[in-house]
Amino acid sequence: MWNFQKLTALLVSAMALCGSGAATAFDETDLLKLQALNGCAECDLSGANLSGANLSSADLSEAHLSSADLGGADLSGADLFLAKLSGADLENANLSSANLRSAKLGGTNLSGANLSYADLWS
Repeated sequence: MWNFQKLTALLVSAMALCGSGAATAFDETDLLKLQALNGCAECDLSGANLSGANLSSADLSEAHLSSADLGGADLSGADLFLAKLSGADLENANLSSANLRSAKLGGTNLSGANLSYADLWS
């Protein structure tokens, strides 16, 4: 049975062999830290596939999430203060009550996202 770590390692290896690894350069250690602690402030998760993840109340302040797939993820109450979300996919994500203060949202797909009570002040 495949676990998330083996699948992630396989995908990273496949992308490196295809020459496309530079576009998705998240730090595997940071991904494991996020999974273990439900938070990873200042981590590099750019390009990571976190679609459908339960990140409710996660500390992702100042995290690099550019081009990450967070479609359908539960980020309710998450701290995304100063997070870099440029080009990220947050389609149908739950961002209710999330702290998005000063987050970089240029090119972010927020289609269908729940932003009720989210703090979007910059």
